[in-house]
Amino acid sequence: MNPIKRIVCRFLKSKEMRHRKLKITRQFKDLKIRRRLSKEQKKEVLDYYKGLVGRRVSLHCHEYFYSRTGVYNKEYVPANFYHCELVPRANIHSLGNALGDKNMCDFLFPGENVVHSIMKRINGYYYYEGAPISPEEAVSRFQNVDNVIIKPANKSKGSDVHLLSVKNGITNYKGKTVEQLFASYGKNFLIQERVKQHKDMAALNPTSLNTLRVLSYRSGMEILIIYTVVRIGKSGQVIDNQSAGGISTSVDKTGKLGKFAYGGYTEDDILRTDSGIILDGYQIPSYDKVKDMVKRLHFKLPYFDIVGWDMAVQEDGNPVLIEFNVNPGLSQSAFHSGMGEYTERIIRELWPRPNTWFPC
Repeated sequence: MNPIKRIVCRFLKSKEMRHRKLKITRQFKDLKIRRRLSKEQKKEVLDYYKGLVGRRVSLHCHEYFYSRTGVYNKEYVPANFYHCELVPRANIHSLGNALGDKNMCDFLFPGENVVHSIMKRINGYYYYEGAPISPEEAVSRFQNVDNVIIKPANKSKGSDVHLLSVKNGITNYKGKTVEQLFASYGKNFLIQERVKQHKDMAALNPTSLNTLRVLSYRSGMEILIIYTVVRIGKSGQVIDNQSAGGISTSVDKTGKLGKFAYGGYTEDDILRTDSGIILDGYQIPSYDKVKDMVKRLHFKLPYFDIVGWDMAVQEDGNPVLIEFNVNPGLSQSAFHSGMGEYTERIIRELWPRPNTWFPC
């Protein structure tokens, strides 16, 4: 590598590592209960990671999740280490923006049950039911619609996802015209049918589509389900993301929910949903079907070995893919671990690989 490029690469990597470290530090300061690691715990964590990758790691994530959950675990994974070192070793970073685009789901998984996209805008071009159309026709087709979902194609955490209704060209979003709304979403967005979810999923919160975030890892010819968490919206919300006010809790291997849910960065030990459902032991419908579908889909993404899948369960009990994420975060509050029983195995497999984001 060119020496100047190497210097720039190391600077960018250091900057990103510091940014993620500062973020978790700020979140730690906002917690009601702040637990510090003992000397013995610090030594155990540092020895664990030194044995895996030969270097020290930041302890801020361990203290943050220990404080939130009350559970100490040496296998928490520091966010800066995970996003800057592990994910770009698992996934080809340069392909993430293109193949990870939400508009690509049905192209990548033909014949699979993927949420139906009515219209897409890809790099400024409009497609209606798969056929190219002009901007004028795109606007004219949405003068009167009810209860569809509009969202950006390349943002995460539920950002700018809205339940859209239009009457005589005026939308329910700040009174904008269809043309104004489309312009505000830019060159990459999509409009989808609203999924009718299974009654047992709707019971968790009827106003939001409550989804399962399944994190999977490909190891050769084996797809490992690292964990699953369920994400549940708050009363009146359309989206279920924890970062947007929703809550999440773990799902065990049989599809039953954990005792506590977590919301935002400070809401802990939530026992029931806003609709009154007690979380502990609540059964997710069709969970085995969800896992089978995720494993089948992951084999179709050979450039990405760590993938986060957002799955819903339809009225008829069949799983449907909402979207996937090739730079997924870790749900360590709900899961009480980084990657659970697979943490050491995954790190050992990934560490010898080149870092495709910061190749230096």
